[in-house]
Amino acid sequence: MGKLENQVAIITGASRGIGKEIAKLFAAEGARVVCAARTRNEGDHRLLEGSLATTVAEIKATGSQALAVACDVSDEDSCASLVAEAKRVFGPVDILVNNAALSYFMPVLQLTPNRWQRVFAVNVHGPFMLSQLVLPDMITRCRGRIINLSSGGAIGPGRGPYETTGNGGTLYGATKAALERFTQGLAQEVHEYGIAVTCYSPSQIVATPGTIYHKLHPGFHDPTGEPIELMAQTALLLATAPAEAMKGRVTYSQQLLKEYGWIEEAHGRGVDTPGSGYSQL
Repeated sequence: MGKLENQVAIITGASRGIGKEIAKLFAAEGARVVCAARTRNEGDHRLLEGSLATTVAEIKATGSQALAVACDVSDEDSCASLVAEAKRVFGPVDILVNNAALSYFMPVLQLTPNRWQRVFAVNVHGPFMLSQLVLPDMITRCRGRIINLSSGGAIGPGRGPYETTGNGGTLYGATKAALERFTQGLAQEVHEYGIAVTCYSPSQIVATPGTIYHKLHPGFHDPTGEPIELMAQTALLLATAPAEAMKGRVTYSQQLLKEYGWIEEAHGRGVDTPGSGYSQL
């Protein structure tokens, strides 16, 4: 029996990258997986490969259960339709993984208000709306997991003097810092119902279509960085470890996997260098 047998999990941003990897692992562990993203079919995204159709086809080919639901997490009605469809097909949601993310890597002076607001809408408002939608059933059953994905960008550059002008990551980092604060605040609000709200970041940069496109990682064939499998394993650990130990945890992939003995060696943020302020709390 898998670690997530008969549980229902929504994973946003499941058309490619980390979200796809989490969806495949959760399905392999017995979960009925609802894969959500904007890209329904290959070629729908003008820049990146990957789609819900491909993710779900790969999961179903292994004999596991999966459902594709096109969703814009920045839109309230779209979020409501996603949760309603998940419940209609598979039942109440046990696990929500808020993985979908957006950013424009450019200096603040070059950002338009529309782009600033759009990134907050996807990275912060989406997790808020989806959490609000799945919580009633979790509260009724006194169990559930909400797992948010953050980034090392939430740490920020610290105080000056500065030797560089930065990498244009102020907007993305601001949204992820907000997501970490939201995680711990929500965790406190719902802890009495047995629900664990957590957040984690990669300890090292992971090669994904997004990080490669933004030139944050050299490419899939480069051995540097963090294997994407570790990000999926961390999500599985956060979904299955005792809830009391996880509530409000803001952490890093390799740090947590090493702590629980799932890997022998760990490197990167949370291990070799400090994490964000919220990870210290």
